Amino acid sequence: MLKIILRYFNSFSGLSKEVWWLALITLINRAGAMVIPFLSLYLTDDLAFSLQQVGWIMTSYGLGSFLGAWLGGKLSDKIGYYKVILTSLLLTGISFIAIQYFTSFWSICIGFFILIAIADMARPAFFVALSAYSKPENKTRSLTFIRLAINLGFSLGPALGGIIIASIGYYGLFWVDGITCIIAAIVMTQTLHPKKAKILDKEIVIKNPIKAHSDGLYILFLITLAIFGFIFVQYFSTIPLYYKEIHHLSEEKIGLLLALNGALIFFFEMPLIAYLEKSKVTKIGNVINGFILTGVSFMLLLITPWAGILVIGMIIATLGEMVAFPFGNAFALERSKKGRQGAYMALYSMAFSVAHIFGHNSGMQLINNFGYENSWIFMSLIAALGIFLLYIVKQKLNKEKQSFKNS
Repeated sequence: MLKIILRYFNSFSGLSKEVWWLALITLINRAGAMVIPFLSLYLTDDLAFSLQQVGWIMTSYGLGSFLGAWLGGKLSDKIGYYKVILTSLLLTGISFIAIQYFTSFWSICIGFFILIAIADMARPAFFVALSAYSKPENKTRSLTFIRLAINLGFSLGPALGGIIIASIGYYGLFWVDGITCIIAAIVMTQTLHPKKAKILDKEIVIKNPIKAHSDGLYILFLITLAIFGFIFVQYFSTIPLYYKEIHHLSEEKIGLLLALNGALIFFFEMPLIAYLEKSKVTKIGNVINGFILTGVSFMLLLITPWAGILVIGMIIATLGEMVAFPFGNAFALERSKKGRQGAYMALYSMAFSVAHIFGHNSGMQLINNFGYENSWIFMSLIAALGIFLLYIVKQKLNKEKQSFKNS
């Protein structure tokens, strides 16, 4: 047991102080992100919107995310990641507090579009900051550490969110979300300094880097990630509805089930990534394995009506997430060229924004028109398509490396 504990803590060794502060800022921010997991329930239960309306609200959410990611990448390359993150956190906090007072369909659509655009400006900026504050050899573990903070926050968030909803109602979530974003901004001003990055970042600057949108292999990789995201976002829109409507779980139980995802990641992701980094499996190979596990989690929902399968499915989906996301992030950072990192990571973030644009709405329309079982079959087939495309990426990458060796 002692060896296991020591191995767990050793997986954190070597990370810079700035990465630890960045993780704390992320934890504070994400612990307050209680609205998002309960958004579909809030819109249907509290505001009495139909599934079709919820689908279109989620689409506006995705469009805002797409715009925010693009804008964040542009601004990160022009004014720097520090100013982008700080501004995003402050304005997001104010927006969360304000949006609780929007109740009409169009005001909700416009409100969430603006809120998420502001919030997701920080996404590519966080990746650039992480690359700057992290030593090259620690980038994958640093990415995993930030994900650990994110998921610990998401683990605490839904659990506390369910209690808040049961105690004082949904409006309490908006206040907590807003205040924690502002607190995260204050912590950032006290702990991080952009000039420190120049000391830590020892990577060679590549002259005349290729533009991100001209990197064909990278674009194909992002298409597969968008497909993966299309499936994964169901865990934050249609899956909570499935838990409630089919298995009749309360908000508290739904919150705990969603919290299981974050808890598993907190305890197991860092040691798992440290182990996988030492294996012979490539980054793309690990993304493929994660994709397979996530697809299987949907297939399990078709097997039995037994409620225990929900826990098993969540565990397998979380394993898929733990394997796919860190190595997908690491591949994107590795592929990015110095001087274009903002553009590369903006496209990376935009791939998931596309998933939000189409995933939530499509999922809502599918369950509304064809039911949950047919929707899970569709998700499984989409997963198979994504896995096939990732194999193509892997083959192209091998040819590219071989061509580089021969040149």
